[in-house]
Amino acid sequence: MRITDLLTTETIELHLQASTKSEAIDELVQKLADAGKLADQTQFKEAILAREEQSTTGIGEGIAIPHAKTVAVKTPAIVFGRSNEGIDYEALDGQPSHLFFMIAASEGANNAHLETLSRLSSFLMDTDFRKKLETASSVDEVIEAINEKEDEENGEEEETSSSKGRILAVTACPTGIAHTFMAADSLKAKAKELGIDLKVETNGSSGVGNALTTDDIKDATAIIVAADTNVEMDRFNGKHVIQVPVAQGIHKPQELLEKASRQDAPVYQATESTQKNEEEGQGKEKSGFYKHIMSGVSNMLPFVVGGGILIALSFFFGIEAADPDHPSYHPIAEALSTIGGGSAFGLMIPVLAGFIAMSIASRPGLAPGMVGGFLASTGEAGFLGGLIAGFLAGYVVVGLKKLFSRLPQSLEGIKPVLLYPFFGILITGFVMLFIVIDPVVAINNVMESWLGGMGTGNLLLLGLILGGMMAVDMGGPINKAAFTFGIAMIDAGNYAPHAAVMAGGMVPPIGIALATTFFKKKFTKAEKDAGKTNYIMGASFITEGAIPFAAADPGRVIPSVIVGSAVAGALTMLFGIGLPAPHGGVFVFPFVNGSPLLYGLAVIIGAVVTALMLGFWKKDAKE
Repeated sequence: MRITDLLTTETIELHLQASTKSEAIDELVQKLADAGKLADQTQFKEAILAREEQSTTGIGEGIAIPHAKTVAVKTPAIVFGRSNEGIDYEALDGQPSHLFFMIAASEGANNAHLETLSRLSSFLMDTDFRKKLETASSVDEVIEAINEKEDEENGEEEETSSSKGRILAVTACPTGIAHTFMAADSLKAKAKELGIDLKVETNGSSGVGNALTTDDIKDATAIIVAADTNVEMDRFNGKHVIQVPVAQGIHKPQELLEKASRQDAPVYQATESTQKNEEEGQGKEKSGFYKHIMSGVSNMLPFVVGGGILIALSFFFGIEAADPDHPSYHPIAEALSTIGGGSAFGLMIPVLAGFIAMSIASRPGLAPGMVGGFLASTGEAGFLGGLIAGFLAGYVVVGLKKLFSRLPQSLEGIKPVLLYPFFGILITGFVMLFIVIDPVVAINNVMESWLGGMGTGNLLLLGLILGGMMAVDMGGPINKAAFTFGIAMIDAGNYAPHAAVMAGGMVPPIGIALATTFFKKKFTKAEKDAGKTNYIMGASFITEGAIPFAAADPGRVIPSVIVGSAVAGALTMLFGIGLPAPHGGVFVFPFVNGSPLLYGLAVIIGAVVTALMLGFWKKDAKE
């Protein structure tokens, strides 16, 4: 599709009468309405103004590109307006705007429309092209200039290459139509001029274009993220990353590229360890499986943590105070329990399944995943049912995408709003109801009976294993596996495993803090200072506080923290501790099943074991 299929003679105005930004918007919207491109003129104008509130679309260089993607658009279109006098459009460079392109994209616009609209935005970065538009004496000359530019651009190479080291960039704006591609082209043009090898990923309305691969990121000198909306950042773990608004990608490409070439940027630290796993050589399928689970778990955790702590707070009024039929009943306890248990915990499994499916199949997987997770939750299939629902829904939608790929291009817009959700929810729901739920409920019942019937020796072994797992990689896949198992057991009504999990997670930072306090010669001044903060991190169940010490001396630190955490986990089982709250550290100790003092003692003993091992093994530090 060509730009002039969307920008026609009836949507060009070479003599705008407007003198203000508001008047310019009104005049351009009216031009679209007169051409029959809008289903609702008022609603479209509201969408344009809402986009302006996010950030001005007066991009500078005499250009403004107001745009919106909304159901108020009947037919995707572009209107061009020109003001010889110039209009104050609150442009980023403070200069008046002379050239106006208002872009109207429909909610169900297909990829061809969106790519065409985006291509125009990138053309406007060419000074010669803008000059032709400024001096065109007729509507036909405008059309001719656009067609010539489009013919000129066809077939040109997207990327440059050199021996200076590759720079990567990601561009994105809230609408994903104009600024995204203008920033990309501005960076590419300047990179070509400077002889810099550059690859740019665009996060546009039609999806991710020219996506960065794992190998691209691994070999990159630095990454520029010019975005006004969220982009996937964890993949850049350990790389120098420059993060700026998308407008800087348009107006300051040389400054950004030169900083990237010098690696004049902080090293990005990811919140998840999926990228690290891939770099360490795990198979593609395995790292993908882990990535999908962690996507579900990380998005589920706020519900688990918030809900769990609210439930724990309800225990302030008595263990049974949330029960209206119990003598200790208190309405605040019931409210806290309802919010935390009935609502936040009720959403836990649907959110887990929804985001697993979304990780597999992108946004179309979310709805089928959440519905499958909800069926698992209400059907008492528990955490395991949620995991199955997430993967089921994700791969069902992947299959639907392949199946519907043969449909005509004209139906592209209805796939995400009709076909994927309808068939995805239908298939996932039927499989969950008639195939998955009953067997999973039976498995859960067997597991609960097995855990409930464990003797003391078996419980000690389970606590030993779970506690030790929390210290193996401190936030990595083994740690998360133990934590996830603990949450699943809370959901099943068995609180003992998670007590071992939290004790094991608290020991590494507390044990290291004790070692820096009592074996000062073994640590540098910086490590001793960091050790003080580890008291707080350990008490708050933030195991990651131990990571810098483990990275600096893994051969001594990791075995020490594993042994200490394993001892603490086993002791919690020996002392008969149960933990109904999934997070909170010492702040939820008063609410454990069993003795809070014995629970604290288990953690302290484990931390002392770690500290003594470090004091014995580590050599004196050299500043």
